[in-house]
Amino acid sequence: MKFEGTATYVATDDLRLAVNAAITLQRPLLVKGEPGTGKTMLAEQLAEALGARLITWHIKSTTKAHQGLYEYDAVSRLRDSQLGAERVHDVRNYLKKGKLWEAFEAEDRAVLLIDEIDKADIEFPNDLLQELDRMEFYVYETDETIRARHRPIIIITSNNEKELPDAFLRRCFFHYIAFPDRETLQRIVAVHFPEARQRLVEEALEVFFDIRQVPGVKKKPSTSELVDWLKLLMADQIDESALRERDPGKAIPPLAGALVKNEQDLQLLERLAFMTRRASR
Repeated sequence: MKFEGTATYVATDDLRLAVNAAITLQRPLLVKGEPGTGKTMLAEQLAEALGARLITWHIKSTTKAHQGLYEYDAVSRLRDSQLGAERVHDVRNYLKKGKLWEAFEAEDRAVLLIDEIDKADIEFPNDLLQELDRMEFYVYETDETIRARHRPIIIITSNNEKELPDAFLRRCFFHYIAFPDRETLQRIVAVHFPEARQRLVEEALEVFFDIRQVPGVKKKPSTSELVDWLKLLMADQIDESALRERDPGKAIPPLAGALVKNEQDLQLLERLAFMTRRASR
């Protein structure tokens, strides 16, 4: 069982090695990197490549670890008991299975994505240590232990919003997805837009990297934003000359709202354009 990437996902050699190492070690793969570098898509494409079921657990700031195991709806059971409902006698009717439970009871080996784990409380990763280590957990309401039929392949993503505990990190195989170089970006673009004009792609990449390299940019455009921008350029039939021979009086390139996502960066680019115009006089 080896991951080699897919027709729609460009995986570098380092990333392929990391995925296959985590599978061999039977450890969760912790993936970090800039937003938009394909961390979440990795799990989706891995499941597709292996023909496995994908189970996704999106983490929010309010998410608790026990929700990944199960939740017991005591309020509904109390209401049903007051109404004399027959289902009240079986506590299983009030257990909502979490994503880990789903992955553990899957008929075949599944891919479990724990997406953006750093959004949760700092104790969240530690609260999952035993379950991820032993591949089992105890259900108090039914006095039973749920064990994984097949150990799932676990992909955990993080945007580095907060540090993760050392005890949790020791149990993971770690990989940082570095921002793609120009050649890799060209391959990614070719996957999404095989019919794109090469000159348009080259000029768009020039503009894209120019914006990323501007000192002080708060939100650098990501790979996914480059793809969105190129899609707009092609839909509006923007010629590469509009990118290559930009009017120095214009602050930002056409349709730059796909690349620049906050007013601070817009103002920064406008100031730089103003300074350029002043220097050219």
